[in-house]
Amino acid sequence: MTAEAKNVLILGAYGLIGSAIARHLARAGHRVTGLGRNPATAQKVLPNVPWRIADMAALTSAQDWPAHLSDADVVINCTGALQDGPQDDLEAVHHHALKALSLACAAHDVQLVQISAIGATLDAATNFMASKARGDAAIKASGCHHQILRPGLVLSDTAYGGTAMLRMLAAVPLIQPLAFADAPIQTVSTTDIARAVEAAVSGQVPNGFEGDLVEPDARPLAEIIASMRHWLGFAKATKTVAIPPVISRGMTKCADALSHLGWRSPLRSNAVRVLQGGVTGDPIPWRALGLAPISSLEETLRAMPARAEDRLSARISLVMPMLVATLSLFWLLSGLIGLAQANTAAEVLQDVGWPYPLAVLSVVFWAIVDIALGLGILIRKHAPKACWAMIAVSLFYLGASTLFTPHLWADPLGPLVKVLPAIALTLVTRITLETR
Repeated sequence: MTAEAKNVLILGAYGLIGSAIARHLARAGHRVTGLGRNPATAQKVLPNVPWRIADMAALTSAQDWPAHLSDADVVINCTGALQDGPQDDLEAVHHHALKALSLACAAHDVQLVQISAIGATLDAATNFMASKARGDAAIKASGCHHQILRPGLVLSDTAYGGTAMLRMLAAVPLIQPLAFADAPIQTVSTTDIARAVEAAVSGQVPNGFEGDLVEPDARPLAEIIASMRHWLGFAKATKTVAIPPVISRGMTKCADALSHLGWRSPLRSNAVRVLQGGVTGDPIPWRALGLAPISSLEETLRAMPARAEDRLSARISLVMPMLVATLSLFWLLSGLIGLAQANTAAEVLQDVGWPYPLAVLSVVFWAIVDIALGLGILIRKHAPKACWAMIAVSLFYLGASTLFTPHLWADPLGPLVKVLPAIALTLVTRITLETR
């Protein structure tokens, strides 16, 4: 422990940026505490960090914060949400909670480092950027000791959010489908963000500083995706296929609709609109401090060699929606066909001695179970449990069929044999649902 060690509270510490900052500051000798709303995810991502479990959206009064700030020298805010939805309230998280936090920091002499976003202005076209700007303004008006850092497009050695989207696009075989290929982009690594935060914590960044954390020069999105393909070791695309605006809009509307089921896709409208307008900032204010410069895209990729698991993760991200859709359709059709052909299906059980009412009741009951599972996997928070339930029900079907209708194992259409690859597909899908 160094003499300069400080007590640091990181809000959103299990996120992509927050976890990188937490690990970096802990290695530098600071005493790090995390705050997040999901205890299971918190322990999974940073098991060696003490945690306070709370939802930022509920901490919108200055009186909500003193208990969390009691032993903190510095608070680093890495929380954020891309779009309003069942799990997220942009105005509460980006503005009201930040206003309350900054007032509490001012009253308790606690430094606040805000991780904002490039393009966060009060007149921004998206509520994501506008709400971020209102939070920044509230911090400046509070009078607390603060720094506001605005990262560009964030790259990381772990895949999540925008980083996962870039890798997913780079994993498309043969061709490169791409919208907004010419959009200007400046990147920044989580390592550089963590170093910038460490500089702020150690007093090297002046009070009231606002600056963008971006590489020196902008480059088109197409070049970034091509660099990601090369970094991952995938073959160069034979052709870049421009995604027509009508298809792009359809994809974002679909992603927005799925957000109501809990799927937080990086293809939602806010992210796409931000990307369409470009992600560019001014590197000069940060450079003027004389601190470590922000790495270029090439330097960032050289510093984090791609691993086999990176390639696997990129490919899995690409096929995951297809896996979920396939399982949902499989179980829904199985249940609906079972209801429509209940009498015919019941004849199989009647042939081995089941009374007609019991046979029909069994077919109808399990058809309803199939439909419920097909719908359940479409709801994000229930999807992992739905996968386990699908495997359990499949094993029950195999066991019951072996007991009552063993001859079906020899059926030339293989109704029982086909259950085995369905179980394997479900297990793979369950693995792809892991987000951290």
